Amino acid sequence: MQVSRVVAGSATLTQSDEAAEGRGGASLPRLTQAVGAALAAAPVAALAQVELPPVTVSEERHGGFRAASTGSPKDPEALRDTARSVSVIPQEVIRTTAATSLTEVLRTVPGITFGAGEGGNPIGDRPFIRGYDAQASTFLDGFRDIGAQSREMFNVESVQVNKGPAGAYDGRGGAGGTINIQSKTPRLEHFAEGALGVGNAEYVRATVDGNWRVGEHAAVRLNAMSHSSDIPGRDAARMSRWGVAPSVAIGLGTATRVTASWYHLQSDDQPDVGIPYNNASHTARKDGLPRVRPTGDGRPLDVPRDTYYGLLNRDFQKQQNDTGTLRIEHDFSPALKLRNQTRLSRTEQDFIWTQPDSNLGNTYYNLLWRRANTRVGTVDTVANQTDLSGSFRTGAIGHKYVAGVEFSEEKANWDTYKVDTGDRRCAKGAGAASGYNCTTVFDPDPADPWAGTIQRNHRPTDVRTRTLSAYLFDSAEITPQWLLNAGLRLDRYDTTLTQAPNASGVRNQFSRQDTLLNYQLGAVYKPVTWGSVYASFGTSSTPAGSFLGQGAEINALAPDAAGNRGDQLAPEKSRAVELGTKWDVLGEKLALTGAVFRIDTDNTRIIEQDGSARMAGERRVDGVELGFAGNVTARWAVFGGYTHQKARLRRNGGKGAANGATDGNVFPNTPADSFTLWTTYEVLPGLIFGGGANYMSKVWGNEANTKWVPAYWRFDAMAAYRLSKFASVQLNLQNLTDKAYYAQAHRNHYATMAPGRAATLTLTLRY
Repeated sequence: MQVSRVVAGSATLTQSDEAAEGRGGASLPRLTQAVGAALAAAPVAALAQVELPPVTVSEERHGGFRAASTGSPKDPEALRDTARSVSVIPQEVIRTTAATSLTEVLRTVPGITFGAGEGGNPIGDRPFIRGYDAQASTFLDGFRDIGAQSREMFNVESVQVNKGPAGAYDGRGGAGGTINIQSKTPRLEHFAEGALGVGNAEYVRATVDGNWRVGEHAAVRLNAMSHSSDIPGRDAARMSRWGVAPSVAIGLGTATRVTASWYHLQSDDQPDVGIPYNNASHTARKDGLPRVRPTGDGRPLDVPRDTYYGLLNRDFQKQQNDTGTLRIEHDFSPALKLRNQTRLSRTEQDFIWTQPDSNLGNTYYNLLWRRANTRVGTVDTVANQTDLSGSFRTGAIGHKYVAGVEFSEEKANWDTYKVDTGDRRCAKGAGAASGYNCTTVFDPDPADPWAGTIQRNHRPTDVRTRTLSAYLFDSAEITPQWLLNAGLRLDRYDTTLTQAPNASGVRNQFSRQDTLLNYQLGAVYKPVTWGSVYASFGTSSTPAGSFLGQGAEINALAPDAAGNRGDQLAPEKSRAVELGTKWDVLGEKLALTGAVFRIDTDNTRIIEQDGSARMAGERRVDGVELGFAGNVTARWAVFGGYTHQKARLRRNGGKGAANGATDGNVFPNTPADSFTLWTTYEVLPGLIFGGGANYMSKVWGNEANTKWVPAYWRFDAMAAYRLSKFASVQLNLQNLTDKAYYAQAHRNHYATMAPGRAATLTLTLRY
């Protein structure tokens, strides 16, 4: 374990053959004292007691784009022999693309789009997989991470995207798939890495990743980050955040291992506010003001990219995340292992955010109302998982299994602000006459001296969800060519929503209990050791209130405007079939995958002609997916794929004359075609060039298919050079052609403009 290596242009000097993957970054201007104390005290003291192994240096051709397995006990086989579509985005892709957020990382996977929210999650992570909202199906180290937020990458080892219904694997929701973020953990080696990046749009980012072996079987690791930047091309929008993630592990290399970690992220942003749609209809004014814009077609308004409708002295977005995890693992034998994990977490949200409201047709008169969306709230989670995994044989058949139980309690609480936003019809025009609550479409000023009042409402809404789960998976090797696997999960789901006080001071309460039974079946045929063909079938269930009010609920617990109560409606259920193939070619250095799939949902919540809600809607997604990850040659690495989807609302209801009007329409946030490519090439030892391309076809924002954003191509580039054994530099150009395109589509009001061209230069030092 004394082989050092340099990987994929990052010039990572390590002291083991495992260390080249997963370095996070460098010094922190905002955390100088804290990090300095950590580096100077515990690690140095530890080093004084430990004899360092000798360090040797060698070079290895770059790569690291291909993952061999998911690392989850629920997937005991290699990725090649797993009967479902799985994309693992490794550390080397995260590093070479210079991705700092989950949104940027997921851009490398085709078939994933991002929706724009409103009240619960207006500008946080809201990914869609195969047409289904996966915000509430995002996991951190195997635990559901449901709090609305914008996630950072400084403490992330890899990101795994599981496609297709995941009810058997992960519980409620996940009709289109789930996302699991894997954190960095301590290792039995010594390394420290610091990175400092600068760029246009006032980009400054510093990270540190240090790992110290403090005994024969113990290690500590510290990751930390400070980041501030504008959003290129977006005028007043700005991001500012810092984070720290210490962890300690004992018993490494032994039969019993204990790992404890804590993660803290804090941000204070000036949020981006988007561009309103050019609506096809409006309410005509009666005050004689002349109309200045023609009828729109539903795409975003054609305004300059830097148009910003927010207010600097009103808008803000603050986020804080704290997560503590304790993992205990014991190997009774190579064939029997026990793992127990406990998670305590809190996510805090606090924002006032301008939504550019276009519903009343103000934009036809060159006016826009600065609607204020607000929230202040928390999500607290307590969860525990216990897995027993192992292997055994029944005659000639070999089995790899995992049996587990899980308990979680999630509590969400949110309140709002009362903000003086004036007349939404902008009857007095724009500027001072409206109290700066109205502005013009083409010339808004974020520095307008808005002086309205802001008060906390102190009318909270509370949600509590408890889930008790049990699951069992078995992968059976019938012959060396045939593998059969099956999984079964039972969830007891119990949720209660307590509404904000009404005019009489009464807080109405709505509850629902469901028993969710989901399963998956798969068969894998291996004509050769390096290739497989598979078929799989799986189900998922999404009960009422499953988002805990953190996003767009498919089936909310509380009554809607017509009095329809979600607590009286059964869970939405989906099923999927997938046929695919996976091949590790070129000496098993390059993974090629292909799949065709169908997802059917036969009981989505719809409004019937008489205005009543029923679980009677029908949806279908048919798709084809191709993927590649790994090395074409020793110097050339590639990662990406292509997805084609046909997503249709087969029966979507509608009140009165609108009944059936949207039947046959396309799912929102589901492009017909998407393509991603990231590739790097080592031109000379230590000199690497890379580039990427992303294509997304037209995306609808709503089920009526009247709001949409155009298709786009985006291109990126990078270059990295190893200055010495201990230093390297990396240049990244994102959105190389400065393409103006939209990254998110709201169902009704606006679309989010993507950042313009970004150039960053990062210096990384290691020992």
